[in-house]
Order: sequence, then structure tokens, then C-alpha cells
Amino acid sequence: MGVECYMPPMTSHLLLLTFSLVTSDVANRRNQVVQVVEKVSPAVVYVGTVQVVETRARNRAVDLFFFGPQEERRAVEGLGSGVIIDPSGLIVTNDHVIRGASEIHVVLADGRQLNAEVIGSDSDADLAVLKVNARGALPAAKLGTSSDLMIGETLIAIGSPLGLKKTVTAGVLSALGRTVRDGDRVFNDFLQTDASINPGNSGGPLLNVDGEVVGINSAIIASAQNIGFAIPADKVRRIVEELKQFGKVRPAWVGLDVRPLTMELAKRLGWDRTYGAIISSIEEGSPAQTAGFQRGDIVTQVGSTQVESADDLSSRLRGLTAKSTVHFGVFRGGQELAINLTPSEFPHALVDTTVWERLGLRLKATGRGMHVTSVRPNSNAAEVGLAPGDVVVRINQQPVTSVEAYREAIIQARGKRSVLLLVQRGKVGYYLTLPF
Repeated sequence: MGVECYMPPMTSHLLLLTFSLVTSDVANRRNQVVQVVEKVSPAVVYVGTVQVVETRARNRAVDLFFFGPQEERRAVEGLGSGVIIDPSGLIVTNDHVIRGASEIHVVLADGRQLNAEVIGSDSDADLAVLKVNARGALPAAKLGTSSDLMIGETLIAIGSPLGLKKTVTAGVLSALGRTVRDGDRVFNDFLQTDASINPGNSGGPLLNVDGEVVGINSAIIASAQNIGFAIPADKVRRIVEELKQFGKVRPAWVGLDVRPLTMELAKRLGWDRTYGAIISSIEEGSPAQTAGFQRGDIVTQVGSTQVESADDLSSRLRGLTAKSTVHFGVFRGGQELAINLTPSEFPHALVDTTVWERLGLRLKATGRGMHVTSVRPNSNAAEVGLAPGDVVVRINQQPVTSVEAYREAIIQARGKRSVLLLVQRGKVGYYLTLPF
């Protein structure tokens, strides 16, 4: 015998009304941030690394007494975040997340753990591209643009701060074009946000309310609260394309030398602002000369942000990639001009000229390095005592046992202020640092 349950009509109507109100309330609460998280979080990954380090063990008295300090190898685990930008399994993260790692794996949003290979990385830009192989297409986020970002607009960060996976924070864009120093390194053109970013967020996406990646989270100021920095999407796109094609970022040739703009010099040129850098020289046949730059121009802007100083401009020039057009603002003869410049790859044929002009050396390849054949009097090389017969074995720690390796090392060094040489003289090797 069955049991029948009777529900008064009024009660059923109340339940339907309550359900309707709850559904309506959830719909109202599904704001833009919630929609972005639902849309993009499947493409955000946890990046785990293992790095093997060696330490001296001094806590075992017997071993120390009989054998001396013993080397111990131990695995150190690291963590970070990343974002899938292509369904085939391409992932963008920070270079500092994977630097020195002997093993790299990623954990997808669905819980799968996959080994990752490094397609390419660049420490100057703090970006790396990883590849994982998975069955079928993976959820991917859209890499947007940072050129139209507005101060104060809402931004969302997703990542794994302190190992807490799938953490979401939201805030606003606080500033554009920030410069951040890390020891003796300088990073330029960062986005600043007050969306909470902590260790482990590195490599994760910074998103706009359309769910587009407008930056890759990279740095924080440890002593501050809610001050985080991200690499802008337009720069990410350029670097990622370089890493995908070549496995490294090819140094761009601009051909500008700049110096600080003093108040006295600015006044003489008619510039009444406190920012900018002045062009002191332009290399013959360089992209800068082709674009129309002139000696004495005051460079006031790169992209959408102003140039604060000569160091700021020099650092930005080093961050440019070949064949990517960049907008410059210039003050010349009382007028503000716009110049578009497209950097190119530095011609290998000009390497020997560069070394002669900057260092004062002529070199010839031997089987074990670059043989010094001539030293220009009063040059940087002459001042430190280099002489014909010496052999340059390494340049900035890169072996130069062939002409190709030597030229590549010089091209990589062009944007730096100095160059480190390992020189062999007879049976003795010694390091020299020369201005470059």
C-alpha cells in the first residue's frame, strides 16, 4: 500500500517563488569578474619545478675528520603559475619560475599533471614558453593587447600564490610604464596593479573584464602591500613569437646612443620638462638613421609611456625585438614629433667594426678561441694591457671557439655597458672587464 503526500497549493507556490528568487539572485551576482574566472581559469596552470643543488655537509664529524667536507645533492622544489595560450599546449610563464630547473611539470585545472619542455626563455624579459603534450586540445586564454589599457580599470589575477592553487584576486590598473629594479637588473614598462600578487602568482595571467590576458604577473615589492607588477601583453606577444621561432630573443639593432638630459641643456634646447633623454650619436646605416632620428633630439616617449631618463631609455631600447615597429615621441627644434622605428637584427658583417671601435681589438679565429692580431693605441683593450698573441677564449662566459660563436656573443653584448673577457696568455688565463 502506497503513501500519498498532500501539499497545499499555497505551499507549492511559495517553493517555486523561493527557487525563482534564489536563481535570480545568483544571476545578479554573476558579475564580470565571476564570468572572467569561469571563462579563463581552465587555462591557468600550476607550474612545479625541481632543482638539484649541491651543498657542503659539515654536520657529520667522522666524515669531516676522515674525508673533509662532503658534497651533498638535494632537490629543491619551486612553484609558480602559467597560462595556456594555444590549445596545442603552449604555456607562458616567467623565466625566473623555471630557471635552473632540472624537472618541470604543470598541473592543469582538471587535475592532470604533465611534464613540460622549455621551448625558449629570456631572462631580460623574464618570460619563458613551455610545451606540454596532452590528448586533445587544451583550454586556452586569449592574449589581448595592453596598448589601450586605462588607469583605474578592473583587472583580475589568477594563479597559485604560496602554493594555493586557483586563487583569484581583483583590483585595478594602478599605473603604466613602471620601472622595477632587482639588484643590478632593471625591468621596464611594467603594469602596476593593486590586485593582490604573492610569490607563486609569478607567470600567471592578469586579465581585463573581457577575459583577455593583458599581462603576465612577474614581480612584487616585498615590503609593500597590494603593489604588483606584470609584463604587458604587447611585449609578451613579441617575446613569445621570438622564443617560438628561435628559442631565444634576438637582440634588436636600433643604433641610438643617448646621454642624460641636464636642466641646462634642456633649457638651451627649449625643453621645459624634467624628463627625457638626448641622442648623442647615431650609428651609420642603422634603423634609427633610417627612421629619421637626429643627433640632439630629445626622446620623450616610447610606446605609450614617457621616458624618464637616459638609463630608462637605454633599458627600453635593450628590451626591443627585431622587426617590431615602435612609436617614439621626440622633441626637436621647439616641436614635438612622432617617429616610428623598426629595429632589425644586427648585421654579422658589422661585428668586427664594432669590436674595433668599442674595444680596440682585431681578432682572428683559431681552433681554441679568437686570436688578437692588433690592438688600437689608447683603446680600452690597450689600457688594460692586451697585446697581439693573446687569445680571447670566452666573452661574457660564452665560449668563442668559432667565428659564428664570437659574433653571436658580441651581438648579445651590444646592449650592455661592459663585456667580460676570458683571455689566455701562454699558460695563464685571466678575466678582464672592459667598457662596451
